[in-house]
Amino acid sequence: MIIQPPTRATHSYVQHLAASPDRVFPLLCPVREADWIEGWDPLQVTSATGVAERDCVFVTAAEPADAIWYITRHEADAGFVEMLKVTPGVTACRLSIQLEATPQGCDATVTYLHTSLGTPAGDAFVAAFSAEYYRQFMRDWEDRLNHYLAHGVARPGERG
Repeated sequence: MIIQPPTRATHSYVQHLAASPDRVFPLLCPVREADWIEGWDPLQVTSATGVAERDCVFVTAAEPADAIWYITRHEADAGFVEMLKVTPGVTACRLSIQLEATPQGCDATVTYLHTSLGTPAGDAFVAAFSAEYYRQFMRDWEDRLNHYLAHGVARPGERG
């Protein structure tokens, strides 16, 4: 048995979105993300309803192995979703998103916590998950969501 201290990186960011939580929340879904992220195409989605729900599992392409996502909490009334992402041989990640209504729409607090699985690839991923990288990633996500909310189509361009 190997017991070791974790190598982790965590960051939070508050996105300012131009729609109410009840309009934004359904878009936080492996199926509906294709509406607002050009090129988003999970390899597999396992869901009783066909969209995000508690215990939904989906798989996305990643290196060196495809990433497996598992939705652990899906609370539409509270505007909260939490999921785990495991990239075998690299990292385990917890993603949580909390929506809160604002006069302009809603704020989304998005938090990623990446833990290396103790491999060189995992350690390198965690080291590269910097505050500046995360800010750029979140700003792109925020821009894509707001573009979709305003225009009803994905913003052209590859995913960030």
